[in-house]
Amino acid sequence: MADIINLRKARKAKARAEEETRAAENRVVFGRTKEEKRLARARQELASRQLEAHRRGKPAE
Repeated sequence: MADIINLRKARKAKARAEEETRAAENRVVFGRTKEEKRLARARQELASRQLEAHRRGKPAE
C-alpha cells in the first residue's frame, strides 16, 4: 500500500527546492568576492583621481 502524503507540504517543499536552486545560480552569476569589490573600488578611485589631475583650471561650482 502506498504512503499517504500531504500534497500541500509536498508542493511547498518543491517550491523551496526550486528557489534554492535559483538562488545558487544567482550567487554564481552575480556574486563577487570581497577582494573583487575592493579592487573595483580602488580602480574607480584611481580613475577619478587621474581625471581630476588632468582638469584645467578650477572645478566648476
